[in-house]
Amino acid sequence: MPAMKPYAESSEQNKLPILSVLEQWFIAPGEVLEIGSGTGQHAVFFAEQLPHLRWQPSDRQDNLSGISQWVVAANLPNVAPPQWLDMDEDAWPDRQFDYVFSANTVHIMSWRQVQVMFQGIGKMLRPGGVFCLYGPFNYHGRFTSDGNARFDVWLKQRDALSGVRDFAELNELAVDHGLLLAGDHEMPVNNRTLVWRRA
Repeated sequence: MPAMKPYAESSEQNKLPILSVLEQWFIAPGEVLEIGSGTGQHAVFFAEQLPHLRWQPSDRQDNLSGISQWVVAANLPNVAPPQWLDMDEDAWPDRQFDYVFSANTVHIMSWRQVQVMFQGIGKMLRPGGVFCLYGPFNYHGRFTSDGNARFDVWLKQRDALSGVRDFAELNELAVDHGLLLAGDHEMPVNNRTLVWRRA
């Protein structure tokens, strides 16, 4: 009996709002690197909805088999097999991408891993390329909701190095690596999608 594909309810709930943002930014045909593909649900959904894009899922080693199950089951011509990418290793694909997408990743990483991620994106993204980052973010050092504050406590109990990140700190990192803020979209359930473009 084949193994059950991994499933995240949050991915199912947020895929349509995220798609509405990606449709505004991932316009021209090109290649997308997804960082932290998780279950693989987003990769196959966005690739199916945006057939002008070639989607490259990536994640840490322990998630690759689950992502592969989604990719194989979807059997789409524009989704590549998932690629190993670990922010602790700083070993990036040896090519550039037109777009980078990542959802619900920076709050489960350490700050050092977030720094490595932005450094890598600065190298991987072609000039004019777009990076979309979805998740909960603080502004001016404050939580945008009680729910996000509770979520931050839960994250830190699980891993003291994780936590909801502040927009200003992320934007400073982005600027350091040649990425300029191009958009900040309000999303359901106190999330945002931040958009940077490579200069």
